[in-house]
Amino acid sequence: MNPLEALAALHDTFPVLEPGHVWLAGAGPGDPGMLTLDALAGLAQADVIVHDALVGERVLKLAGPRATLEFAGKRGGRPSTQQADITARLIELARANKRVLRLKGGDPCVFGRGGEEAIALADAGIPFRLIPGITAGLAGLAAASIPATMRGVNQAISFVTGHADADFDWTALARTGQPIVIYMAMRNVEPIVQALARGGLAATTPAAVIVAATLPEQHVVITRLDHLAAEVRRLGFTMPGLIVIGEIVKVRDRLLRLAAQAGAAK
Repeated sequence: MNPLEALAALHDTFPVLEPGHVWLAGAGPGDPGMLTLDALAGLAQADVIVHDALVGERVLKLAGPRATLEFAGKRGGRPSTQQADITARLIELARANKRVLRLKGGDPCVFGRGGEEAIALADAGIPFRLIPGITAGLAGLAAASIPATMRGVNQAISFVTGHADADFDWTALARTGQPIVIYMAMRNVEPIVQALARGGLAATTPAAVIVAATLPEQHVVITRLDHLAAEVRRLGFTMPGLIVIGEIVKVRDRLLRLAAQAGAAK
């Protein structure tokens, strides 16, 4: 059964990517198992797939045989495709009557500029569809055995970009006492930690760094707030990382211990 046949079986009728249309889709955090069926439908039908740096090879290998892959990635500290150029290319391809899949890591509208691209397409009169994906802020935590929410531990959780504007109030976020998940923070971790400490977050607050979440090379470092910057420096900046700060990090040890015991009992 090919991907389109599998989609048809699961979906009754799979969504059709029409010529001249653009789908803005999330590829999830990296593991192909976390693709949505609609994203897979886009991969199978697209003439051109314009993809980000965080979309892995295993996902791109699911593209249909006629698809052309175009890299349009952005990586901190490296030469990157400009957003205006990406948007212009999507419009150009759609006007050439191509079936276009704009494929982003995670969810296109969680720090992925999917909303900006949707507005630009709408302004240009290009039909588009937003296809959600599993964001790394949830999948990465689960893959590291850190629950995003836990009864008796937290009542809320904040998702923040490490590229937040200079006037972003980290101290107010610290005062909530709720867990914080920070995307794209590896290069800015030191001032973030300082601001959170000024907001009253204790030096001993549990923290974790999850590198290459959900991928075979995933690496998890458990630390505390006052050691976080040093751990990030030790890891380096060559791979994408997710930072988690808060009491939910402590649940990981309990889960792993119980899982080990359950395995030994079999």
